[in-house]
Amino acid sequence: MWFEPAEQMNIHEFQARQLLAQYAVPLPAGDVCDSAEAAKSAAAALLATGASRVVIKAQIHAGGRGKGAFKSGFHGGVKLCQSADEAFEIARAMLGQVLVTKQTGAEGRLVSKLLVVAAPQIIKELYCAVLLDRAISRPIVMASTEGGMDIEQVAASQPEKIIREVVHPAVGLMAFQGRKLAVALGLKGELIAAGAKVFAGLYKCWWECDASLVEINPLCIVAGNDGRETLMAVDAKVTLDDNALYRHPNIQAMRDLAEEAPLEIEASKHNLNYIKLDGTIACLVNGAGLAMATMDIIQHYGGQPANFLDVGGGASEEQVTAAFKIILSDPNVKGILVNIFGGIMQCDIIAAGIVAAVKETRLRLPLVVRLEGNNVRLGKQILRDSGLPIISGDSMADAAQKAVQAARSL
Repeated sequence: MWFEPAEQMNIHEFQARQLLAQYAVPLPAGDVCDSAEAAKSAAAALLATGASRVVIKAQIHAGGRGKGAFKSGFHGGVKLCQSADEAFEIARAMLGQVLVTKQTGAEGRLVSKLLVVAAPQIIKELYCAVLLDRAISRPIVMASTEGGMDIEQVAASQPEKIIREVVHPAVGLMAFQGRKLAVALGLKGELIAAGAKVFAGLYKCWWECDASLVEINPLCIVAGNDGRETLMAVDAKVTLDDNALYRHPNIQAMRDLAEEAPLEIEASKHNLNYIKLDGTIACLVNGAGLAMATMDIIQHYGGQPANFLDVGGGASEEQVTAAFKIILSDPNVKGILVNIFGGIMQCDIIAAGIVAAVKETRLRLPLVVRLEGNNVRLGKQILRDSGLPIISGDSMADAAQKAVQAARSL
């Protein structure tokens, strides 16, 4: 499948536009604004240069903005307007307000920026994206004639509408592949070359920016002022691979901490991979694969994981203590399961870190620890000698069952 990995950085639509523009992807003219006055000026400039309408888009890291609703009662985070005065009123209704969509959850997201762009005359909406197909370990370019729709919905109801072109990473997207995709989308005449150029720019952006996903939905056939049909990326989404951000300080600077969960931000300061979930059993694990297996086995025995937390292969005592503090910041947590396999990491170091963390945080919740691997005997001895009420798990299954039972007893 083509779903995005957990370790990624999202950016706003206006930032995605900035990246795509560097690769000659055609975009409607526009500007980002942080005040109603700026939105009015941007709209006036666009209308003065030939746009018949402009669209105001709330900038948050979530989809479904157009169908969203503000907690103030104002409906829609994407609005068309005919005049600069109307743009001013819409911007004033959006800025500083919390927008709730199907992806934000009930808490919503605060809107602090707006994208004001020319609204072209759309003839046809298409879809295209570049991502990594993990089943075949190759990049793929995906396209569909069903633009403007949720691609997962299209995949479920009309899978034949999704076109996939596999790219050899050593060669890149070939020109004939771009033309093949354009023809498959029903493009004709000059639009075939235009489509191939869009696909080439899209792939190059994905490759050179170390992105996990570059998506245009919709890619539109639009009518130009001269009546000729052209292609334009009307909406864009780019997510970046966290592990490659060190190579892109300019992209890293695009990170918007206001859009991220506070606990996830705190975890990143300690080089911990943390994602909050809705359950009651917190997990502290080394290795993403083991973390996924731990969450699965908790659910298998009737519990619900409260988080994904990977401390990595070489965590220090300080990192383990930081991990415990982050876990305990979640009021839903009723028990903690530590599941460590000592490969690169040694069990005695983790055990010492657990003891120090329990003492520093004055832990009162049930704690189940399962250790295996390097120096496991010494690690278990450190836990026994600590005098702390730590529950030992003999296996992953045993530890999961004990954690679920302990959490239920509270």
